[in-house]
Amino acid sequence: MAKTLMPEERAYRLLRGAGVPVPDSVQAASRAEAENAAEAIGFPVVMKVVSPDVVHKTEAGAVVLGIRTPKEAGEAFDRILSNVREKVPGARIDGVLVVSQAPPGLELIVGGRTDASFGKVLTFGLGGTLVEFLQDVVVRVLPLSDDEVVQMVRRLEAYRLIRGYRDYPPLDEAALVSLIGRVARLFQEDPTLAEFDLNPVRLYESGVLVVDARLYTEDATTEPPCIEPDPIPPDLFLPRSIAVVGASTDPRKVGYAAFRNLLRFKGDLYPVNPKRDEVLGRKAYPSLTSLPGPVDMVVVAIPAAHVPSVIEEAGRSGARLAVILSAGFREAGEEGARLEDELLANASHAGIRIVGPNCLGIMLPPYRINTTFDPVSPRPGTIAFISQSGAVITMVVDWSLPEEIGFSMVISVGNQADLSFQDYLRYAEQDGNTRSIIMYVEEIRDGCGFLRIVRRVAARKPVIVLKSGSSERGQKTASSHTGSIAGDYAVYRGAFEQAGVIAVDSFSEAFQIAELLGSEGYPRGRRAIVVTSAGGLAVLSSDYAERYGVDLIELPPDLLAELDGLLPDEWNHQNPLDLIGDAGADRFARVFDVLIRRQDLWDIAVVIAVPSATMDPAHLANEVVRFSEHTDKMIVGCLAGGDSIRAGLRILREHQIPNFEEIEDAFRALGTVFGVRDPDRLNP
Repeated sequence: MAKTLMPEERAYRLLRGAGVPVPDSVQAASRAEAENAAEAIGFPVVMKVVSPDVVHKTEAGAVVLGIRTPKEAGEAFDRILSNVREKVPGARIDGVLVVSQAPPGLELIVGGRTDASFGKVLTFGLGGTLVEFLQDVVVRVLPLSDDEVVQMVRRLEAYRLIRGYRDYPPLDEAALVSLIGRVARLFQEDPTLAEFDLNPVRLYESGVLVVDARLYTEDATTEPPCIEPDPIPPDLFLPRSIAVVGASTDPRKVGYAAFRNLLRFKGDLYPVNPKRDEVLGRKAYPSLTSLPGPVDMVVVAIPAAHVPSVIEEAGRSGARLAVILSAGFREAGEEGARLEDELLANASHAGIRIVGPNCLGIMLPPYRINTTFDPVSPRPGTIAFISQSGAVITMVVDWSLPEEIGFSMVISVGNQADLSFQDYLRYAEQDGNTRSIIMYVEEIRDGCGFLRIVRRVAARKPVIVLKSGSSERGQKTASSHTGSIAGDYAVYRGAFEQAGVIAVDSFSEAFQIAELLGSEGYPRGRRAIVVTSAGGLAVLSSDYAERYGVDLIELPPDLLAELDGLLPDEWNHQNPLDLIGDAGADRFARVFDVLIRRQDLWDIAVVIAVPSATMDPAHLANEVVRFSEHTDKMIVGCLAGGDSIRAGLRILREHQIPNFEEIEDAFRALGTVFGVRDPDRLNP
């Protein structure tokens, strides 16, 4: 449906009615009306054409600034009409708008549009002519609470200019927050308002003013759905029996790999293949209805055309869950979409929930369940990994094995014909093995419903998201991958931040943060103390702390005196604590004991050590574990080196203590966490 640009005078009236400050204005149809209007408003004034056919008024010579007399107003009226007729031949001219000229101020932008996934979203940032160049903007999904509007303003990089900077006085933040809140409510409540652009909005020491307003209407905007699914039964993914339809003896077939991966399953496992009597040592059955007992989960690895009838048969066999590995559904075009609809109808009638279709499958390592055709199986652990790409899962699982990273669950969502990101998030939330959640996302269809769920889940367990499609080419690639529409990357990032989700740019960063927060949860503050035996790394850690916003505490005199009694005379007497290169695990342990007694001073302790003749990495790791067990603060390991420290790293991992081999990565991860939960930034 086409959008219509609202005449500017009508836009001003609409904003005034909502309590939004706008300049005085009058629309003039003649030279005389323009002269009278300018005098009534008061000089100086601005004049600009009113025409639905002239979008870029400045380029058409249709704007005149700094008019100071009635005569100048009349001349401006004639000049504007002449310029438009010359540069935009045939343009309809409804008159000229005479507007009070606003004094200079900090130029900001407030905009809004309707996103296909999340509905109405608001953009706020630096405005004026440099808005595209600076790109200092914050995006949020409506509706917004008053607190969220305040946080939105304070997330702006240029917020220092609003708060007051050096010789520049503070500006009227309260007036700006009020304006944004009123605009957000107007946009949210008007179903015909599809898009708007208030640029510039000028902020002063006292007051705020919308200078230019472009509002677009539609007969009615289309809001995406907002569905909060019912919780799935906790045992849905924990079957007592599994059947693999399409189980094969051919190693080149998906059904072979999926059945092979399930051989370690402790329940009843049935291969279904009408052409085989046996598959990998197990008796095969020609159909689901021929199985000797009921089946809870069905794994489907057959051509798409036969899947709907198999789901119908699975319903008669008592199945509650079907994991459909088969491709050729919605992602494949019109006929595939028809098959997917038939599949869903059969599943709904049978009371079966669907994973996929067009997915890699699911893995639950603590329960020895692996329905995928991945060539390897991951270790059990505490990270839930939910991915929209099966290939990404195979890469990540393969990488995780030498890194000794384990998973509580690995889920390939596929087309999400039935079970969606929201369902898997709720399952991970209630799963006792899961301590943190990583998601790889290409598209979220129901943004509103997703935000409702993920906001609650992220309050209990850290949720880290890697969203693809940050480039235009990346969005096109994603749309051809799973039949998705990748959406506007900035909207996704804003929505994630709004919900308390940690958005990252790489898998390595995602897993670092998952392990960091999976140990003790979010740190209570930014106050950090660094303990190391490497002087050079002490210096580097100071640099990284400053770069990423980690506050290294000043050591109080009484703590310095206590440490003086424990450490060599040449220790550096400051934070980071350099324990000197000959420090062994015992010296670290004595410092840890002091810090345990003085937990009131710090929120995060970073322990940095490198291989040396006097250091036993396993001994140090055990002391770090003891340190962690005697405090509820965040302990971060940075045992850096090669094979000689492997024993220590293994001990830390066994006790869920995060370790970073690159010191900068540790401070960067902390800075990313603070970017989501940062009371200092939100309450300056």
